[in-house]
Amino acid sequence: MILVVSSVSGVGVIDKGVLILRALARGPLDLAALQADTNLPRATAHRLAVALELHGLVRRDPQGRFCLGFELIRFGRAAEDQFPLAELTRPILTRLRDATGESVQLYVADGDGRRCVLSLESTHGLRWIVPQGALLPLDRGSAGTVLQGDDIAESVEEREPGVASVSAAVRDRRGQVVAAVSLSGPVERLSRLPRQRFGQVVSDAAEAAAAALNR
Repeated sequence: MILVVSSVSGVGVIDKGVLILRALARGPLDLAALQADTNLPRATAHRLAVALELHGLVRRDPQGRFCLGFELIRFGRAAEDQFPLAELTRPILTRLRDATGESVQLYVADGDGRRCVLSLESTHGLRWIVPQGALLPLDRGSAGTVLQGDDIAESVEEREPGVASVSAAVRDRRGQVVAAVSLSGPVERLSRLPRQRFGQVVSDAAEAAAAALNR
């Protein structure tokens, strides 16, 4: 997969540095592979990777390949500490997952997308997995609909074939939607009417999450 170099922030060197980090998020790469994945000139890819290495954002593995640096772990923990919703709601979402046996996620709006800040896998062998940290479209899927203002929404094969979901809003004291609790899985288990089957328990979990947030 080749990542396209584009100006997102208007600051080219930042955009290219983030491009390198995104490429390395998929696994260690030597310089040739890093250049191929990012479509950056070889000298630019090397210069930026080495600069990121000096800041601890990139490191080398025993084979000399570039990979994500340990400083990112500290940044991730700091970001999580500054956004406590995921940990506040983890016990609630764990109970939802255990009660239904299906995968459960917590999403927040992030720019034009939705970010999965907590992902709990189904107990079934056949399950729908959303990686924690994944950025998904805001305009497709029940969680995206909820984050745009609905209390509860369902989707069936809207974003992925064979997958259904139902989501409910987590609101703050002002009534603003701050997150979406989502339950997802194969259509054959959730049915083509996932809201009818699981809407109440998902809504209850979202209300409990809001109560935990607004204490």
